[in-house]
Amino acid sequence: MFSEQLLCFELQFRLGPTLQGREVRVYTNYPTNGYKFNRLQFHPLDWVYPNSQKDDCDKYCRLDLTVAGSYQYYFSCGSEKVSGGYIVVDPVLRVGASNDILPLDRISSQTYLAKGLGPVDTWLSRIRVAKETGYNMIHFTPLQRLGSSGLCYSISDHLELNPAFSAGAKSCTWEDIGRLVETLRRDWNMICISDVVYDHTAADGAWILLHPECGYNLVNSPELRPAWLLDRALWHFSCQMADGTFSKQGLPALIQDERHMTALRGVLWQQVFSRLSLWEFGQVNVDEAVDQFRQALQKGETTHVRPPAGSTELKTLQDPQCRRFGRTVDLGSAVLAFSPLSSKPADIEESCCRLRKKLEELNWEEYRKMSLCTEQVCVVLDQVRSERLAVDGPRLAVVSRERPLCPRYFTFPFGELSLAEEKQLLQTETAGRILAYDAFLRGDPLRRSAEPEKLLRRQLEVRGNDVKLRYGETPEDCPQLWARMRAYTELTARVFSGVCVVDCSSTPLHVTEAMLAAARALRPNFYVMAELQAGSQLTDSVFVNRLGITSVVRGTDSDPCSHEHNTKLDCHYPIGAFVQPSLRPLTPAAAHSMFKDIIPDYSRPMKVGDCSVYNIMVDSTLGSMACCATGSTRGYDELLLHQDSGRREALHYACWSSDAPKENHTHLGTGILAARLALNTLHQQLSAEGFTQVSDVIVVTRHCPSSHQSVVAVVRRADRSPELQHCIDVPPISIPGRIQEVLLEAVTVDHNVGTENGFSNWKIEIREHIQVTWWSQVALDSKIQQCVKALRHQLVQFSPQYQTESLPEQNPPSVILSRLSLIDMNMLLYRCDAEEREDGRGCYSVPCWSPLIYAGLQGLMSVMAEIRPHNDLHHPFCLNLRRGDWILDYTVSRLLAKGGPVAEVGLWFEAMFGYLKRLPRDLVPSYFDAIVQGAYTTALNAVFSRMSSFVQTGSSLVKQLALGSVQMCGPGHSWTQLNLSPGLKVELQSCVSLAAGLPHFSVGVFGCWSRDTFMSFRGLLLLTGRHAEARNLLLLMASSLRYGLIPNLLSRAGAARYNSRDAVWWWLQCVQEFCTLVPQGLSILRCPVSRVFPTDQSEPQPAGAWEQPLYDVIQEVMQRHMQGICFREDNAGPRLDPSMVDEGFNVEAGVDLTTGFVYGGNRFNCGTWMDKMGESDRAHNKGVPATPRDGSAVEIVGLSKSAVRWIAELHGGGLFPYRAVSVSRGGKTFSVSYEDWDQKIQEHFEKHFYISNSPKECEDKHPELVHKRGIYKDSFGASSPWCDYQLRPNFTVAMVVAPELFPVQKAWQALSVAEEKLLGSLGMKTLDPDDLVYRGVYNNNLDNEDFSQAKGFNYHQGPEWLWPLGYFLRAKLYFAKKLGKDRYDCSVNLVKKILSHHTLHLQRSPWKGLPELTNEGGRACPFSCESHAPAMASLLELLYEL
Repeated sequence: MFSEQLLCFELQFRLGPTLQGREVRVYTNYPTNGYKFNRLQFHPLDWVYPNSQKDDCDKYCRLDLTVAGSYQYYFSCGSEKVSGGYIVVDPVLRVGASNDILPLDRISSQTYLAKGLGPVDTWLSRIRVAKETGYNMIHFTPLQRLGSSGLCYSISDHLELNPAFSAGAKSCTWEDIGRLVETLRRDWNMICISDVVYDHTAADGAWILLHPECGYNLVNSPELRPAWLLDRALWHFSCQMADGTFSKQGLPALIQDERHMTALRGVLWQQVFSRLSLWEFGQVNVDEAVDQFRQALQKGETTHVRPPAGSTELKTLQDPQCRRFGRTVDLGSAVLAFSPLSSKPADIEESCCRLRKKLEELNWEEYRKMSLCTEQVCVVLDQVRSERLAVDGPRLAVVSRERPLCPRYFTFPFGELSLAEEKQLLQTETAGRILAYDAFLRGDPLRRSAEPEKLLRRQLEVRGNDVKLRYGETPEDCPQLWARMRAYTELTARVFSGVCVVDCSSTPLHVTEAMLAAARALRPNFYVMAELQAGSQLTDSVFVNRLGITSVVRGTDSDPCSHEHNTKLDCHYPIGAFVQPSLRPLTPAAAHSMFKDIIPDYSRPMKVGDCSVYNIMVDSTLGSMACCATGSTRGYDELLLHQDSGRREALHYACWSSDAPKENHTHLGTGILAARLALNTLHQQLSAEGFTQVSDVIVVTRHCPSSHQSVVAVVRRADRSPELQHCIDVPPISIPGRIQEVLLEAVTVDHNVGTENGFSNWKIEIREHIQVTWWSQVALDSKIQQCVKALRHQLVQFSPQYQTESLPEQNPPSVILSRLSLIDMNMLLYRCDAEEREDGRGCYSVPCWSPLIYAGLQGLMSVMAEIRPHNDLHHPFCLNLRRGDWILDYTVSRLLAKGGPVAEVGLWFEAMFGYLKRLPRDLVPSYFDAIVQGAYTTALNAVFSRMSSFVQTGSSLVKQLALGSVQMCGPGHSWTQLNLSPGLKVELQSCVSLAAGLPHFSVGVFGCWSRDTFMSFRGLLLLTGRHAEARNLLLLMASSLRYGLIPNLLSRAGAARYNSRDAVWWWLQCVQEFCTLVPQGLSILRCPVSRVFPTDQSEPQPAGAWEQPLYDVIQEVMQRHMQGICFREDNAGPRLDPSMVDEGFNVEAGVDLTTGFVYGGNRFNCGTWMDKMGESDRAHNKGVPATPRDGSAVEIVGLSKSAVRWIAELHGGGLFPYRAVSVSRGGKTFSVSYEDWDQKIQEHFEKHFYISNSPKECEDKHPELVHKRGIYKDSFGASSPWCDYQLRPNFTVAMVVAPELFPVQKAWQALSVAEEKLLGSLGMKTLDPDDLVYRGVYNNNLDNEDFSQAKGFNYHQGPEWLWPLGYFLRAKLYFAKKLGKDRYDCSVNLVKKILSHHTLHLQRSPWKGLPELTNEGGRACPFSCESHAPAMASLLELLYEL
């Protein structure tokens, strides 16, 4: 996030999913809080908790980036360093007497060859050409003394100025240069930078001759000796060839054809490679190695155990001094590989013979490899062919000592010696004076190398004027070189505002890193430029990050293809790009660019053929339109394209003349200088006025997203036939909008006269500011501008507060949205396709793509969230927006059809879209996104303002989960047959229906599952503060009580099924929670309930016909269960449930008087949440419940225990009128008090549900069925006894609602087993993976012969459901607290770590919800609900506990 006041960016570090719940610290060497920058010194950052909640999903570390440079950070978990990276902060450049800021994108740079400037007192007149043509940066090649070659990067002394800058007796000093640079900055508003060269130095420089240890010589780099020996042999061979020694063998000094090349191949081998015996440098002295091995064996240095064949390999080591036969044997590996059977002399000798044979094989392989010398010979031949025979080569003449056959790789500062005498030098200290030249891999000039193998194989192109510098790994490796280069860097930093690092890719990274750190220590806002082109953007980013490179140099002259130019030009955003939030995740991006129209190679003269004069104006225009820094080279604008940098006496640049043309002067009429002034002015103006968007077509457009003005450049490059193409008319180009004027029109004109020094007689005809109606500047007409102004006034993205990550307190849609209830928000924001179709519509379907997830704003936002960060304007959704108004009209008509406050929002959208329809179609996606995003953000704020303080002050995860309340709670269509008492003051809007999950369980008979409603009740209604709706929902469900149960399913048609044994107990738990959490919640017990079914057999009653207080309904539930429930479902048969067998329609429930446990069900039905009924005829599981869980299900026992305990406490406090329930058995009636009932459950639960660790302590009837110990059974008294012993997550529900049933240590052990066996990445496995019937992948469409899986039979037999996870973690926290702070803290960290996965899922899910279940391993299940109410509610409850 950028701060205009501080001129800085705020960087935040946030925890990813794998780090949440762990002890993470972030460290950086960025200088903050009083720390001084030290590359090796790191300090920790403090965590910021924005909502005062110790929540890992929101906390962050913050850095205000005000100091330019490259910095590192890393993070640790505990004492372990995990990972890290780099932070690159761009410098702030200032010019003028007022120190005005020069933005990077506004830079227009011109490069000057230093030797073309002449004496320093003439510089201003020469540099004034740059000033008068609009440049604001001067880039000097090195100002230091050059070597005898005169090449501008061949520096002989890095600390001394070039003497050519002095005039007469007065010597030029660095102070003179500094004053001139400051004058340019202060008076001419120009920044000055200079090249720095760290990689090499002139071979004839006095200091390198004095300190040869600073280069790669034959003493500090003995591995180069074989390559040097070959180099000298080739030199002597070349001299002999020049002297005609091999003429009789068909090899003259002048190579003219392939016959000579064939002769060269044979003579090279005979005279050079066979005589050098280079293979000996890689061979072992066999006799010496075998003797050492024999002595080691005789001394007993062996275990006398022969290792298995092939278990070890013989290792040999290269001689550090690189001597012939210097390779040695690693005795350790030799002893292991050739260990004798015993210490007897005969066995030792046998081992020595085997070692000798192996070493001779290795030596032979080295000889075979090197004796062929195929590669070296071919490389030499290829180079000779390209230099002396190739048509497009230099066609060198006779081989001579000045033009040898092969380039020399090493210096030779001695007189003429024979090869034998030269070999003797290797044994003396004078070998340290022999240095390796600077070289690069052939075909890749950016990859310098001094590698012995590359030198030996002759794979390098050599720059024979320079030697490569050898820094080593640390300053201690070469103190003289490090100290000198540091002084050179500091001298440069004191004078210049920045540098361009020459040969950056080949200079050791750690060297450049250290030097630039020294420069930034003196000048913090230090500009760094480099040409990389290392082969990939990833490799480039390594240099950019570690060195803190400000701008990477790129060129227009590299490719004549216009498409390539436009790819490079597209540095920022496409036209119509989306408005991005100021605080957003960092995404990969290319480094800032310096876009140059020409990047000359100063190592060779430029040829006229290197650049077409017809393209000069084109490339310059393209550069000016680039949304980045731009640059050129002095001479280019004057059409002096081949200034010969190879000349020792360079031509001086012409001075500026503002009057009539003078000799050796230049003026605006020269070359393209007038056009350059216009282009530089345009470039800087575009940057200053915010033209940040660039088109991706041949016609290059810069667009200002605030004013919506565009500047269009139409350019055409000359390709194969420039003279002919130049005469062809430009094809018609359609430019939308109203054209105001032509800023610049330029044509290259040929006067048919060329000169030695370039194209000076070519002219650019230029006209500026032409008032016509058909050319280049595009602006929206006045009516469109009014629409833009009206839109921007309405949209929060364009308010000042938005840029600081806050919203204005009042913005136009906020007033309208504040009138919407949360039910209205459900219609505005969500509603899946099935819900919309129930109202006669559906979600909008994007052609050639897919329907939207939601009909409301979230459906639009989910799509735009994928498009916006990447500006994916080619997405089908964006194409649909540009081609027509269908999405706009759908959005408006849908909202208007809803009526009420929602329709008011529709009217606002209609007004906004009215403006939008009048904009150019390219801008429609961007403004559509801004309109929708602004309304969506405002709507979310309105939603949260209506919720509890827990949500309002909660973390982002809390808020995301709380939105599930709005997703799931819609108009109460399912409650149409239920009644609220007329005596209650109830608004219609307060009657909601809570969907179980989207999209599968949202409408029709499956639109309301009472079990899922009350599993979600506490999280989605009570904790979010929706108390009125919660109360009405409890009373509505109480009105439906029948048979002592509440219905499992309801629908508009009035159909209801009372086949759920657990739903009524979930309802009672919610009544208890309401009384506990809601202020004055106990008053609900006295609220009247209008019963629909006063008796089991009565017809539905109208509202108010039969009323009783809620406590009477609760008593009836308890009484009916204690008495026993037994009935057959109404309308039993295939029409009610086509898969159930007849016995399954018989519903039974009751209470065991001995244990107090609620029991029920039979093996033909499934009355708990695990309610999957077999449906496959093919697999013969139709009518068979997968999980009947008859008997006493553990969670129902826990829920009933909670209810009984609570009622007993209420009665004790005089808040519940009933003390007991009565039972009639065998003609006798007796009562059971709630206290006794509670006590019975407490006494018997441990005995019947816990499976002890010790078989001796176990009183189970079926000990043979036990396969896990230290756990709690899933049920007690099941018709299939083995089902009781299955490990499932249901016991955790009982732990949460009735923790008093569980001894702490036993509970903790059971939770530990569940964590090991059941815990998944998002949910809990519904069955132990060790169970024989475990099946972890749910596929409801699969119909085969597999009884256990066909038609989704394994719905609850392994797939990982999310809602039990909340109860598991709540239980974990509860019992961890009982075990002490350390255990509790570990559990809290576990919770945070697990919840991080849900945070990530919510962020990525287009549904903005948590799924019902996943397949094993957390893999997505296509048959799951994408957003599940109990899943979101249970995690919201968990966060409330935290």
